Amino acid sequence: MIKGLHRLEYRGYDSAGIALLNGSLTIIRRKGKVKELEDFAEGQNLVGTVGIGHTRWATHGKPDDRNAHPHLSGNGRLTLVHNGIIENYDTLKKALEKLGHEFTSETDTEVLVHLIEELQSRDNLPIEEAVRVALQKVVGAYAIVVIDKEDPEKLVAARKASPLVIGIGNDDFYIASDATPIIEYTKKVVYLNDEEIAVVKKDGNLQIFTINNELQKPKVQELDMEIERLEKAGYDSFMLKEIYEQPQTIADAMRGRMNAGESWIRLGGIAEYANKMVNAKRFIIVACGTSWHAGLIAEYLFEDLARIPVEVEYASEFRYRNPIINENDVVIALSQSGETADTLAALELAREKGALIYGIVNVVGSSISRLTDAGSYIHAGPEIGVASTKAFTGQLTLLTLMALKIAHLKGNITNSYFHELLTELENIPAKIERILEKSPKIEYIAGEFKNTNNALYLGRGYNFPVALEGALKLKEISYIHAEGYPAAEMKHGPIALIDENMPVIVIANNKSAYEKIASNIQEVKARKGVVIAIVEEGDDFIKNMADYTIEITATEEPLSPLLSVIPLQLLAYYIAIQRGCNVDQPRNLAKSVTVE
Repeated sequence: MIKGLHRLEYRGYDSAGIALLNGSLTIIRRKGKVKELEDFAEGQNLVGTVGIGHTRWATHGKPDDRNAHPHLSGNGRLTLVHNGIIENYDTLKKALEKLGHEFTSETDTEVLVHLIEELQSRDNLPIEEAVRVALQKVVGAYAIVVIDKEDPEKLVAARKASPLVIGIGNDDFYIASDATPIIEYTKKVVYLNDEEIAVVKKDGNLQIFTINNELQKPKVQELDMEIERLEKAGYDSFMLKEIYEQPQTIADAMRGRMNAGESWIRLGGIAEYANKMVNAKRFIIVACGTSWHAGLIAEYLFEDLARIPVEVEYASEFRYRNPIINENDVVIALSQSGETADTLAALELAREKGALIYGIVNVVGSSISRLTDAGSYIHAGPEIGVASTKAFTGQLTLLTLMALKIAHLKGNITNSYFHELLTELENIPAKIERILEKSPKIEYIAGEFKNTNNALYLGRGYNFPVALEGALKLKEISYIHAEGYPAAEMKHGPIALIDENMPVIVIANNKSAYEKIASNIQEVKARKGVVIAIVEEGDDFIKNMADYTIEITATEEPLSPLLSVIPLQLLAYYIAIQRGCNVDQPRNLAKSVTVE
């Protein structure tokens, strides 16, 4: 079980705990990472035939032993683990306190287990029925697993807006937030849908029913994942491994979907809805974080190549803005995990309005992949590092293929330019390999700036969103304040910050705005700013102006973000490592944001 928690630790690492049932109930909880729990549990009796565990990303209550999961009911009979947020926990807690319940933690989760206890005790309900009735009173998101000391032959699990997958072994079951801890034991899985409850029993029986007590037939799927993809494979961190995997993951995203020699692109989701996409009045891209930056680049791609108006929205804002959506719109959701709560809610809204919804996700079987009308997997494999790298370039690859396919269908680009872009796209993996060979130089530059307090990233056109992404990576893993700006906007405020202590990272490989970018660099240098420039190989003009340069191979401008982002990922990585930061598990961050 602790091994499984290690696999899931990228989802949360504030505290961890386990509960084991074998006649008696044993609960062990510890603040900190799973290793703290593992060390604390060493030498203790960990034998059990039924068990649950949890690694926490704190929402209600600070990270400490008291707030760590699992949580126990007041009568000591029920034990529960929970991902998500119970939004009406305060109301429920006050009602339960009036009934005599006493709470020992600050969490919303403890309120839920007490609620289940109250209903079970009051009406003498079996545990699965008590869970079902309790969840009808709950507002919020949850993935829960409950064990009953007096009914030790079963586990009860349920989900709403937070992922849950059940692994089916030969004579055992595994329940987890995603497939990573399960794949070592079985490839047969069932993904629970929203407001479904599962009961698994020691006799091998699996039953699924809805919160309204409607029996469901389990849909067993086969996992397409190898355990080796979950290991570091000799790298110092998952993040470095995933940066170096990008030549392969980009090639995997293209495999079977394009052929430059024969000048074709085949995307299943687009083939089915080609007419609607070609005639769409507008594309709306909804995403969060790094995926939002991929969406901004897609805005340039779709408008430049396919000539379709695009709006890129933070999913968290879009859903609350009473947006105007109609049946002629196409809503594209971007999410690595396919479980991002705000993005899912935005898609539900788009579906109600009659728009076509298309998903680009990484995790097979995820909630977004099941909700959308059509979509494409990026096939990047498990991304364990919290700061997204290979998923970002995988999303960009798929979005580029989409833009090119639709542009070609609409006749907005010539056959020769279509062929040229496909050929260049096919060459991207090899060009990234050349950039990765420059890692020692990037590591040296990182050493020069590891103690800086602020950084400014500048880009133009296709590379403006790359500047945003570079700044986000530095913030996420090194805890240095950084901002990304359109290069021309520097004069409208940020230039006031520039001095000899402010590194300015300039993405300077845009052919269309080369002279203007060079002028921006001159303006920085005139104010004693220190410039790190990303330039095309052989660019001596900007090299003579900048303090440091990182050369990347030339490509067509619409494809340039796939290359220019790589040195920014490496720069952030090496700065963070030299500052002693945990790049795989940055403080306060979780990989999959399944709560609002």
